[in-house]
Amino acid sequence: MRIKILSTSDVHGYLQADDFRRPLTNQALGLEKAATVLKTETTQDKQWVLRIENGDFIQGSPLTEYLTQQPVTQTRAFFKQLSQAMQYDVHILGNHEFNYGRTYLEQVFQDLPVLNANILDETTQRPFVGEPYRIFNRNGYTIGVIGLTTKFIPHWETPEHIQGLVFADPVDVAKQYIQELKMQVDVIVIAYHGGFAEDLTTGETLERVTGENQGYQLLQLPGVDALVTGHQHRRLAEVVDGVPTTQPGYRGEAVGAITLDLNAKHQVVDVDAQLLDSGHAGIDEKIHTLTQAKQAQVNTWLDQPVGHVGHNMLIHNHKQARLYGHPFIELVNQVQMEYGQTQISNTALFNNEARGLDDVVTRRDVMTNYIYPNTLVVERLSGQDIKDALEVSARYFQVNGQQELMINPLFLHPKIQHYNYDLWSGIEYTLDFSQPMNQRVQKVTIQGRPLDLKQEYEVALNSYRAGGAGNYPMYRPDKIVREVQRSTAELVIDYLVHHPQLEIAQPHNITTVGYQKVLLEG
Repeated sequence: MRIKILSTSDVHGYLQADDFRRPLTNQALGLEKAATVLKTETTQDKQWVLRIENGDFIQGSPLTEYLTQQPVTQTRAFFKQLSQAMQYDVHILGNHEFNYGRTYLEQVFQDLPVLNANILDETTQRPFVGEPYRIFNRNGYTIGVIGLTTKFIPHWETPEHIQGLVFADPVDVAKQYIQELKMQVDVIVIAYHGGFAEDLTTGETLERVTGENQGYQLLQLPGVDALVTGHQHRRLAEVVDGVPTTQPGYRGEAVGAITLDLNAKHQVVDVDAQLLDSGHAGIDEKIHTLTQAKQAQVNTWLDQPVGHVGHNMLIHNHKQARLYGHPFIELVNQVQMEYGQTQISNTALFNNEARGLDDVVTRRDVMTNYIYPNTLVVERLSGQDIKDALEVSARYFQVNGQQELMINPLFLHPKIQHYNYDLWSGIEYTLDFSQPMNQRVQKVTIQGRPLDLKQEYEVALNSYRAGGAGNYPMYRPDKIVREVQRSTAELVIDYLVHHPQLEIAQPHNITTVGYQKVLLEG
């Protein structure tokens, strides 16, 4: 018997081959292309195919943001139709599934085959939605699939979105259910919305070990025959000590394919892991037709003009924007200061697809530049907290042996983390990249006066960072003084509507020294 486990992960609501940007559009993605790959693999003879959607499915694009504003019964029916059209056998919960709140999640996933073994209702101590595992049978062969999600969600998520939930350790929970399943099935598959903190070949640590990504530990568990992963948006397909594992990027750009060959005694005798690219596949007409009406509606919604910002907000070089500041970043900080009622703010340029804003700004422009559903938080921080946070951001750059400034590889591998480099407004600061890490902040002033390390200041920041995410331990929920429960993208849109002829100059509050040349590309 040949078993093929096909998986998508981190689709993030990109259903058609369209990333919603204009005029630049990436079409080498989309669930409708992944569907073609799935169909091609499924039609091969003499194999048993399981299809897994591995999380972060209902959040992440302008389309999913639009769907939250529609009647939830319609949204639930739409996702049910989509799941059935994709012929998914199981869905796994992703961390971003919680961004719209527990109630919305439960309603949308109500009719889907959800596997969730480790996120429990604190009262019943049972999965709050779905079931911990499912057993599949075919021709006398049996497969058990366990669904797990990273336990790190409480470090990112708004508390009211996860109220009443317990996030149990995936490794401990997996051990429990492996014991329960091993006498019932021939093959045990773990589908985990999480990734790897270690190198799969050497076991060497690649990132700070926090418990966010425990895939390596899951691979070591006796009884595991295959591991499907996600969350990090990495492209992985490897066999580790006889156990195949995959992670298929994001937005449907690839499909993970694990093959298990079983002999007549129901023993696994051969394995394989590979990624199947979707970018050059054709469009599945069934998925395209199913999603077309929603896509048209969201495009009309996105094309609403909201204001003018002049001609200096396009981003031509992302590294330069991060190094020197940029009017677009200054805009976001101004919005956060306005609605947060502060004089200090920080934000990040999330990825290198952000192109900034043309003079005439539409809702699309804002939402494809500010891509996350963050809300606004104000924390009361000491001057020392601010300095420490600047030191964390200053790790993003480093100087090589030729005195050239480059991005620290730790922010590029094993996953890209541009979103963990913050730029500040309301303060002036100097960073010396010739100095060791944690000694690079040389001067900080506020309104012309030196930063007082013992004084407290109110700082506006996004909800993701406010919990300390990105290795910023100085930010904590107990320092929050107020919140604005609207998405930052919506606040930017509102601000532009109320300032229809906005002009923001290039900021000059950041000084960087300690290098001779900047290695910068677009």
